[in-house]
This record gives sequence, structure tokens and C-alpha cells, in this order.
Amino acid sequence: MAKRVGISRSTLQTIEAGNPKAEIGLVLELAVLLGVPVFGEEGVSPRDLGRLRDTLALLPKSIRKTRKDVDDDF
Repeated sequence: MAKRVGISRSTLQTIEAGNPKAEIGLVLELAVLLGVPVFGEEGVSPRDLGRLRDTLALLPKSIRKTRKDVDDDF
């Protein structure tokens, strides 16, 4: 499954464990590939899979902004 999604096995294990550090886009893509209902849908036909992948690609990879180093050298 990890190879099909294009992620490492350790990332897949992180998702399976329910770790909150897993990227939501990867979690949703994995759900779509497994046929788990996403956003209330009862399943995904193969022809709709491409459309859903395009939609999932629009989601941000991270919701946390990177921290900037504070320049406190006066």
C-alpha cells in the first residue's frame, strides 16, 4: 500500500497508528485508495479517482508555518 500511495512504510505506519503528525493529504489519499468514504461519499468509482486526486492535491501539505529564527542581536 505504501508503494502504491508513494510513501514510505514508516509514514504508512504513522498513519495507521493515528499519529496527529501525519499529513492530512496523505491520510485522505490513502482513504480514497482503500475506498473509505471521504466527506460523506459512499465509495469512489475508478473514473472519479482522478478527480479526487486532483482535489486532494489542492490541500496544503502542512498547516503549520515554519518558525523564523528571531534576530535578537542588538
